Amino acid sequence: MAHQPIFYAPDSNQQAMPGSFPASAIDALPLVLTLKLDSASFDRLNQLRQKYFPSHRNFLPAHVTLFHALPGNQETSIRETLQIACANTARFPLAFPTLRFLGRGFAAEIEAPELIQLQHQLMADWHSELTPQDRQKYKPHVTIQNKVSPEVAKLQYEQAARAWQPLSGFGEGLLLWYYKGGPWELVEAFEFQSNSPNGETGSHCAEAGTTPLDRR
Repeated sequence: MAHQPIFYAPDSNQQAMPGSFPASAIDALPLVLTLKLDSASFDRLNQLRQKYFPSHRNFLPAHVTLFHALPGNQETSIRETLQIACANTARFPLAFPTLRFLGRGFAAEIEAPELIQLQHQLMADWHSELTPQDRQKYKPHVTIQNKVSPEVAKLQYEQAARAWQPLSGFGEGLLLWYYKGGPWELVEAFEFQSNSPNGETGSHCAEAGTTPLDRR
């Protein structure tokens, strides 16, 4: 697997190491919600991100954001909502058909009706608490490059687009994070549990301060 940034456990797919911040400080931190990818698609997308994203600004591995800034003072109710949602959600397929130019970078687009439906359901539950950014139309993607000059972005986008081979993968759960101004720290991981394609049920696990489940 590609090298993981310091806030991520190197032996665990998309999981974070527990931090040492006091509870009083953590309570005020905004929360980020992302999709947990299967290990194969995560590895491929993360390799591309490590290649193209400026290293001095790359605090995070590849990720699919559902919400950018959920209120930290609602953490308990948010976690309860996610437990219920994931208990009633099966692992679902993802397609990464093409790259999208962003002006100062580029992203892998995602086709996943089940992901959009899930995000819309959560948006309806939390609408009054959402920021303007999180109320916008949801267009899921994985940012491969950002924060470079338009000239560099255009050149490298064209290079990557010529070599791009469509990917497929799966969404396997949701990951809730504390946002710390750059790096993130895992709050809890929620595995999808309902009628998974392989006939198995997932497990709900990996609270901060415990060893995350390795699903590679």
